[in-house]
Amino acid sequence: MATFTNQAQLTYRDTVTNSNIAVGEVLEVLSVTKTAISNIYGANDTVTYIINIINTGATAISGLTVTDNLGAYAFDTSTLVPLVYTDGSIRYFVNGVLQVAPAVTVAGDLVINGITVPANGNAALIYEVSTNEFAPLADGSTITNTATVTGSGVGTISDSETISVASTPDLTITKSISPVPVNDNGTVTYTFVIQNTGNTPVVATDNSFITDVFNPILTNVTASFNGALWTEGAEYNYNETTGLFESVPGSITVPSATFTQDPVTGVVSVTPGTSTVVVTGTI
Repeated sequence: MATFTNQAQLTYRDTVTNSNIAVGEVLEVLSVTKTAISNIYGANDTVTYIINIINTGATAISGLTVTDNLGAYAFDTSTLVPLVYTDGSIRYFVNGVLQVAPAVTVAGDLVINGITVPANGNAALIYEVSTNEFAPLADGSTITNTATVTGSGVGTISDSETISVASTPDLTITKSISPVPVNDNGTVTYTFVIQNTGNTPVVATDNSFITDVFNPILTNVTASFNGALWTEGAEYNYNETTGLFESVPGSITVPSATFTQDPVTGVVSVTPGTSTVVVTGTI
C-alpha cells in the first residue's frame, strides 16, 4: 500500500491561501516474489528461479514486462553479469496451467514480455540460468539478482533473491608412473596428485585417504606426502601379499583453491590447492 498527498492553493486579490494536505492511499493489487530452487551455487552450475506474480484485484492485468538483472554487480568502472539465461528454459504458468512460452530477450538483463495475471490469480515464470566466469567463488561469496515487474497502470514492483557459493572442497586425483618402461626387478614410482578446486580445505578431521592395489605387487615400499617421508603403520599401510596400499584416514590434507579476479576483465580464475603422495617400490 502506497500513500500520496495533495494540496490546493487559492488565490484572490493579492492573497494566496493553501488548503490542508489531503492524504490518500493506493492499494497495490500486484505483488511479486522471486525464489531460487536451491540457494547454493558453484562454478559452471545451474540455478533454477521461480518468479511468482499475484493479483489480488478484481481485474486481470495484462501486458506486463518482467526484467531480471541476472545478478549484475559493479566492478571497477564496469558492470559484470555472473548469470547466463539458459535459452529455451522459460516456462509460463497461469493459475498453475502451462501457457505458450512468452517472448524472451537478453541484452544484459533478461526481459520477459507479454505476461498476464488474471483477477484474483497468479502467474509463475520458471527458468534456468548458469554461473559463468564472472561468478564469485571465494568462500562467503553471494550473487543477488532482482526481478522487476512493470506495466501500464501498475508502476514498478520488484523482489530480490540471494544465493551463496557452496563452501566445500572439490577434489580430483591423477596418478602417474615412472619410469616407463621399467625393467623387471626395477624401481618404480607412483605419483598421486590431489587437487582441490573448492573454496574450503580438506583437513585431518575430514578423514581423507587413498587406496590402490599395485599390480605387479611392489616390495620395499616407501611413501611420502608433500615431500615428507611417511611411516608405515602411522600414515599408511601396505600388504606385500595382496599389493593393497592404503593411507591412514586423516593423513591426507589439501589446501583450498585460491581465486583471483582479473582487475581489467573481471574474469575469476581458480588456482587449485595441491597435495602429492609419492609411493616407490621394487617390481
